[in-house]
Amino acid sequence: ARKNLSIAELSVPGSRFPLEGASDADIGANAQLSYTLSPSEHFSLDLHRSEEYRESLFLVLTKSLDRETIPVHRLVLTASDGGRPSLTGTMELVISVVDANDNAPQFNQSVYKVQLPESAAVGTLVARVTASDPDLGSNSEVTFSVSNIFPENGMNIFLLNSRTGEINLLGTVDYEDIRSYEIQIEATDKGTPSLSGHCKVVLEVLDVNDNAPEVWVTSLSVPVSEDASVGTVVAVLSVSDRDSGANGRVRCWVWPAVPFGLEATFAGSYSLVLREALDRERVSEYEVEVRAEDGGAPALRGSRGLRVPVSDVNDNAPAFAQAVYTVLARENNAAGAELARLWARDPDEAGNGRVSYSVWEGGVGVGVGGGSASWSGWRAASSYVSFEVRAVDAGEPALCGNATVQLFVLDENDNAPALLPAAGSAPEAGAVAAEASSLSSEPGSEPGSVSGTQWAWAAWGAPAGQVVAKIRAVDADSGYNAWLRYELWEPRGKGPFRVGLYSGEVSTARPLDEADGPRHRLLIVVRDHGEPARSATATLSVSLFEAAEAALAAGSSSSSSGSRSSVGVEVGGGAGSAATNVWLVVAICAVSSVFLLALVLYGASRWAPRAAVLSGPGPTTLVCASEVGSWSYSQRHSRSLCVADGAAKSDLMVFSPNFPPPPPGAAAKDTQPEPSSLLDT
Repeated sequence: ARKNLSIAELSVPGSRFPLEGASDADIGANAQLSYTLSPSEHFSLDLHRSEEYRESLFLVLTKSLDRETIPVHRLVLTASDGGRPSLTGTMELVISVVDANDNAPQFNQSVYKVQLPESAAVGTLVARVTASDPDLGSNSEVTFSVSNIFPENGMNIFLLNSRTGEINLLGTVDYEDIRSYEIQIEATDKGTPSLSGHCKVVLEVLDVNDNAPEVWVTSLSVPVSEDASVGTVVAVLSVSDRDSGANGRVRCWVWPAVPFGLEATFAGSYSLVLREALDRERVSEYEVEVRAEDGGAPALRGSRGLRVPVSDVNDNAPAFAQAVYTVLARENNAAGAELARLWARDPDEAGNGRVSYSVWEGGVGVGVGGGSASWSGWRAASSYVSFEVRAVDAGEPALCGNATVQLFVLDENDNAPALLPAAGSAPEAGAVAAEASSLSSEPGSEPGSVSGTQWAWAAWGAPAGQVVAKIRAVDADSGYNAWLRYELWEPRGKGPFRVGLYSGEVSTARPLDEADGPRHRLLIVVRDHGEPARSATATLSVSLFEAAEAALAAGSSSSSSGSRSSVGVEVGGGAGSAATNVWLVVAICAVSSVFLLALVLYGASRWAPRAAVLSGPGPTTLVCASEVGSWSYSQRHSRSLCVADGAAKSDLMVFSPNFPPPPPGAAAKDTQPEPSSLLDT
């Protein structure tokens, strides 16, 4: 992390600047933070702790700042917690010193001495004064003005340029009239308040000779290669003066003094030679002036300007703006798609600066076109997590630069939830066969068709909140794309069952009773949180039994759980008392059987001479108590009692119990309880 601060240059020591403290999600000693600052002679830290308020962190100025010495201070703030081991966090403080007008303009010379021949023409540059101000902005902008001139008539002879500091000849000078001038010049900056510096220009008027030296270029070898060695001859010049004697003796020099110089070869001939190494990327062309001055009194000068271009050599390798690039790319993008665009700068020109790119891995380069990180060929995806891009110029010999690309793949919601095979059922749980289909849909859309059904059993009288089944699903995506929620799609409204939004548990919404019916079909939709959302659906068929029958069904189902998928179904708190009810029903049926047998024997003994027969259209259907202790009348049949000498009577009625249909694949012995006999006349 980085924080930028701006502090005035004139801030006094002891000034405090608030900093934002760090935060730690831990508690207690693990959240107690301490701070340290990288060594600095100008700054320190001050931490205030209070039980009433949040701790305050300040940056304290310990030594006066000087922007002209250090314009930017870079410090590292480290926060450490009190845990074991201690964890730390760092933040870079970049402190920019805001300039103050605390420096007056300074001339490079306190006294400028100038000699001017009396034959100088109007407009001649007499002198150039320069002043510098190390401040910034308007504080460093300098203007020049003449504060005083002696003699006073010089005010009409010399003109000072307030911006450049050049003093030009506005009129004519006469050696015989005035031999020297003194000009007081003031340099003032534009700060508030403004500061000023002063210098003096002493101008000496020289007697003239009437012929100035002349400079001619006789040979010029340009452009000059930037790798040319020191001493290379660039041009040959001839210098002459038509005067004689001292007025004809000429001296020459070059301006600026670097990187070229003049060497005299023979009388009147000079060579312009290289004195320092060249760098085309820093200066691609030089404007050189060769100046000549005779020995007259006053001396006359002549000059010749030369344009010297510098030719390029391949002395710069391509350089990337960053050593490491981080690229984020979504999954499922098309082959050949552009992942990133890298650019390397080569300051050379022409072929030396023309850069080609390649992916470099294991000593084998793969071409990259147009600066885009795209390549041909198929390799394992893991090889693209981090790779190196090489930039090579077209120079001779070729130079290259490298950069590392780190690729991070972002997840897309391209996987629908998948229903898992259920865990093995507990001994007291019912078996559930699980099949479902997956689809992609928008939130709120109709679920897709279901390819299979899950089965579960529950007991009448089960309390609210009892878990009947659990839907289990996973999503191969990550983040929100893999966060699943479960919805009961059908039946809608206030049904007897509900589904946990994020657990997938199917539980009773209220106590179950006979009015709820023997069977319920639930359509459950599993959705993720992606955009667009994807979902899977499953159908759960819940059969309702007496608690004892549900336990028997669960036991028979668990015995065959090895051949099919199953989930646990919680039976409820009444399972213990249900076994007692079973024995009670068996006892009642046994007593009823004895009573029936007695009635048959009694009737046989009474009507034996009449040879009565008991007949009917089919075998008599026995009657037993239902799961809730009441008679079942849904499959009622009448049977006829026939005697030899009388009409048939419908005195004997036998009832068949109304058992719910068995689940698919369940054996008859698993679903039909042992019947008991009871005769109602």
